[in-house]
Amino acid sequence: MRSADRLKSCLLQFRVSPAGLHFSLPHGLLRALTLLIVSAAWIVIAANVEPALANPGGITNIFKPLSQPAQEIREISLLVIAICATIFLIVAGLLAYTIVRYRHRPGDEVSEPPQIYGSNQIELAWTVLPLLIVFVLILVTSRTIADIQNRKPGPGAVQATVVGHQWWWEIRYPELGIVTANELHVPAGTNSLPQPTFLKLESADVAHSFWVPQLAGKTDLIPNRQNLMWIEPTQPGTYLGNCAEYCGTQHARMLIRVIVQPPAEFERWVAEQKRAVTEDSSTQEGRKIFFANSCVNCHTIRGTSAQGMFGPDLTHLMSRETLASGATLNTPATLRAWVRDPQKLKVGCLMPNMQLVDEQVDQIVAYLQTLK
Repeated sequence: MRSADRLKSCLLQFRVSPAGLHFSLPHGLLRALTLLIVSAAWIVIAANVEPALANPGGITNIFKPLSQPAQEIREISLLVIAICATIFLIVAGLLAYTIVRYRHRPGDEVSEPPQIYGSNQIELAWTVLPLLIVFVLILVTSRTIADIQNRKPGPGAVQATVVGHQWWWEIRYPELGIVTANELHVPAGTNSLPQPTFLKLESADVAHSFWVPQLAGKTDLIPNRQNLMWIEPTQPGTYLGNCAEYCGTQHARMLIRVIVQPPAEFERWVAEQKRAVTEDSSTQEGRKIFFANSCVNCHTIRGTSAQGMFGPDLTHLMSRETLASGATLNTPATLRAWVRDPQKLKVGCLMPNMQLVDEQVDQIVAYLQTLK
């Protein structure tokens, strides 16, 4: 096929008739556009469909920020989108006008039009304007980054350490003496009385990334390095986030829940988390089985001999909404399925199938349900 024919097969085909202007699409371009439209439709559907049971709130939206860092990121994002949209409309408009205005008409000469030298003014404009746009974006981005990164903790600010594991989140409150997992509780502030929470981000194994879209941007968790970030939510609620850095098989099921509570409710949660485990005589058999197996080598239950550091702290397991870092809701049925065979819910997780019989599973679950 000649070069001209190949070019013709890839472009819009225009035809003029007494009824007006008509055009047709070559099959290859038509298939590509169809694939693009279908892909965009799937993205829109996926963004609005209820995801897993562990995410009853749906996918959070970066364009509905409810925290100061996220608000600043939204503002700069809208600026970039506006600039890019303007450039697109100008270029696409000129291209469409050129295609229609200078299309081939019956009677036009087949020979190539005369080639003339371009306009110095136009070439100068499309060189200077992009430079100015890039310069503006650099300044605005630098100012936003500085505003976010230079924020310092004030008196009374909540401070927490988040440690990424494959595939769950360890959360420590050093000043409060609390250790939990997968659910970060923070107090809500107001415009007149901000209540920021400052986070130290660490990794125990591979690179992870902490991202709660409505509260802040993404920040990586890198082994042997400590990164910092902060959030300042103003509206109580549960905000879903996730690991935004591919970290292994169950990366997609490494969810994080940030539970924003009114200050008084947050203080009650702190008091409950500090409370020691209450022994229940009716679950002694389950307790014995738990401590007789290797569970104690990985998990901690404060106030007992279980002091493992490889898995989540179970001291107040039943106060959490989900299991396995958001893989499933924390209900008696799912807790039993998790204890029976963790690999069925989260393939590749480091918690093995202990090969327990049904009676032993029931007794352990009954004991774990007392950890509130």
